[in-house]
Amino acid sequence: MRPHIVLVLIASLLDGGAAIAHVTASPDMAKSGSYFTTNFTVPHGCAGAATVAVRIKLPEGVGDVKPQQKPGWTVDIVTRKLDVASRDAHGSTITEAVDEVAWRGGKLPDNLYDTFGLLMKLPDKPGATLYFPTVQECEQGVHRWIEIPAAGQQWHDLDQPAPFVKLTP
Repeated sequence: MRPHIVLVLIASLLDGGAAIAHVTASPDMAKSGSYFTTNFTVPHGCAGAATVAVRIKLPEGVGDVKPQQKPGWTVDIVTRKLDVASRDAHGSTITEAVDEVAWRGGKLPDNLYDTFGLLMKLPDKPGATLYFPTVQECEQGVHRWIEIPAAGQQWHDLDQPAPFVKLTP
């Protein structure tokens, strides 16, 4: 095997191992302007404490959001008023958008993982990266997966990076 191929394989394994500690979206690439379903994976609790709530903030331009129902969890949907009303594909006037989705009341032990799914309409912005700041509340402690990389900064270099979805043409 060529040395540069071995280095690429090692780097990808190391990078994937680092991501397992963070909340991530899977899949994390989607066609711009499409309807899309992704799952936000919560891989652990907070220093041994179980996760009891997961809150995901939706980026501007994301619409028609529907969260996954999870047995044992309640789902709260918080909306925000739009500055400018728009029309959906059926001609209905839209004056509000989903701002945040929160799952509460379940109990996800620290040694297990789970996924929290969202179906949504993505904005038509090919090449954009959408960040979904996520707060993970535990019986004791909290993780704020809300960091967004600055210009020139890498996502995996952040301590608590926000999960993301990259939009393709």
